[in-house]
Amino acid sequence: MNTEPFLAARFIKEIGRGKNGARSMSREDAYTLYQAMLDGRVSDLELGGVLLSMRIKGESVEEIAGFLDAAEASFAPLNAPPGQFAPVVIPTYNGARKMANLTPLLAMLLAREGVPVLVHGVADDPGRVTTAEVLAALGVTAARHRSEAEEAMSQGHVAFITIDALAPKLAHLLSLRRRLGVRNSTHTLVKIMQPFAGPALRLVSYTHPEYLEMLGEYFTTAAPHDRGDAFLMRGTEGETVANANKAQQIDWFHGGLRSMLVPKQTLVGELPLLPEDKSPAATAAWIQSVLDGAVPVPPPIAEQVAQCLLVARTVHSRQQASDPIE
Repeated sequence: MNTEPFLAARFIKEIGRGKNGARSMSREDAYTLYQAMLDGRVSDLELGGVLLSMRIKGESVEEIAGFLDAAEASFAPLNAPPGQFAPVVIPTYNGARKMANLTPLLAMLLAREGVPVLVHGVADDPGRVTTAEVLAALGVTAARHRSEAEEAMSQGHVAFITIDALAPKLAHLLSLRRRLGVRNSTHTLVKIMQPFAGPALRLVSYTHPEYLEMLGEYFTTAAPHDRGDAFLMRGTEGETVANANKAQQIDWFHGGLRSMLVPKQTLVGELPLLPEDKSPAATAAWIQSVLDGAVPVPPPIAEQVAQCLLVARTVHSRQQASDPIE
């Protein structure tokens, strides 16, 4: 690894001129800069300048593509177990405050159908109930390294791994939020990255309308097709699980095309009886009752599961058809 200091002034000069005066980097320049940031070759002063400049300017499609190229090259990819489905990737970096965090329910419903499921995210977040905490209450412990996550999937279980164990260089840049007080581009990257060596189905959420436009353009024009497909939907408090009370629109990105899988709805016909207590233990107990059949699966989540099963099988079949015959 190159350890020489990286001079970022020429990049900051372009991206640091404010929202209206700044110019975007090419994909190649974005890759070069972000790779140096991941390798710790950018000084703290310049790193802060880059992160805040990008926060003010906003990422272009070419910039997010270059950043993601560097991000995915910074850690060893996982291998999915053999089977009928491509793996489903569920990022979880927000947790929940107002509603019960049902991301673990989505993951466990998919795993029960034979889908390899990788959940990656943070272990804790002050003031929020994280997916990691609910999974722990359900008996799912975090994998300490890549091989443990692969083993969990091969056994038919949900694999959860923290970003610290999966991609420590990304975890460091993510942690700078606590020092700077604001999020940075890494928060977007961890939600859209594809951590498998082969194709996978990524479940991606957004919170701000401008990210719907930018990510939609990324997945249709810049995302490598051989990395698999993606679902894009408005997040439920930032999480990628469907809102149990109303169906959000889910768009499917495949081979440069965009298809609407689930239309937007106002409310479901009959509101489900969700847990009033949002604590990890209470949420886990309610999820277990759903898995046991005592409580029905909320219709929007059932629809999301059905679409994931269909597309994960499609992605796997597509890969099998494209693999050379030995």
